[in-house]
Amino acid sequence: MELTDDYYEDSFRTIVLAGSPQELRERRIACQSILLEQLNVIPIEEWMFRVNTMHDLIAQTAVLICEAQMKEAGYGPPPCAYSFIVFGSSGRQEATLWSDQDNGLIVEGEADGEKNRYFEFFGTMLSDLLEEVGYEKCAGKIMCSQEMWRKTLSEWMVQLKEWRTQLEWEPIRYLIISSDMRHVAGSTELSSLWQESFYEGFIDNEELSVAVLRNTVRHKATLNLLGQVLTERFGDYAGGFDIKYGVYIPLVNFVRRLSLLHGIRASSTLDRIEELERLQKYQHLDDIRRAFLLATRMRVNTPFSVQNGLLISSDYIAESELKNKQLLSELRESLLLVRRLHRALQRQLRSAERWRT
Repeated sequence: MELTDDYYEDSFRTIVLAGSPQELRERRIACQSILLEQLNVIPIEEWMFRVNTMHDLIAQTAVLICEAQMKEAGYGPPPCAYSFIVFGSSGRQEATLWSDQDNGLIVEGEADGEKNRYFEFFGTMLSDLLEEVGYEKCAGKIMCSQEMWRKTLSEWMVQLKEWRTQLEWEPIRYLIISSDMRHVAGSTELSSLWQESFYEGFIDNEELSVAVLRNTVRHKATLNLLGQVLTERFGDYAGGFDIKYGVYIPLVNFVRRLSLLHGIRASSTLDRIEELERLQKYQHLDDIRRAFLLATRMRVNTPFSVQNGLLISSDYIAESELKNKQLLSELRESLLLVRRLHRALQRQLRSAERWRT
């Protein structure tokens, strides 16, 4: 069957008609099948846009179903406005078909007993519902079911300020995670106010910039001294290559670092690159874009298995794939670029720390 844009769009429209978690899961699986047939047929940028559009529609529908379930359970309607937000690859609109949950809630006004009770149950129910639909719970617990990621706007502002001022590894890690925040459902005003607070904290804040840089320079070794690709030596993925943490994440981190430096509010890596190009301050952005698209294409083509209709993948390129000379050559070129970028960040950090002492 030839897939047309109309067919793809019609299938996506069925998502918002789902009235239960079971229906929503079934419609996700149906859309997933269509997307798999489109993989490597349409440009990777367009394919990723379609995948993440599907994820957004599912999340928006899940929020509505959750509200209805809360009413049925006797909690009534939401006591105030709220915003459902996403982080990580979802925040960057770079989620794969097997990405897990990375989300949170912003609640209007000041905290009180009624709000706390409602949104504690709502956050837990929504996270469970998303798991039922096929999104695994985040191992790092970055979910609206967790108090750290479910706060009133005023509580969020206090939290962001604490992370900005502590300057230690863990709070800065949370702040970097927060930089990928994107609004998905509910009050856009709350999400906008949250973003204003987030980016204001970076203005003329050199100490914070250095702290973010310090967190960014961690990097998994991917090439040996001879410039050969380092594959996994042991374990389930022996002989394979970790495309997510070997190429994709280092590029995401580098582009994010520059974006925070210049107050760029775009959340996706490609949009950030486009904004950086307008500054006309940085070389190699075309090379970074090409490497990022290659990493994205490789990442979504890693081997996967199907369990109960849903996909599971390790994000490792299989050893057999690395025997493809063209793919190996492209991967090596991207890794050489990543190594150059990483060394540039290390030089920046050494210089910043010498200046501070």
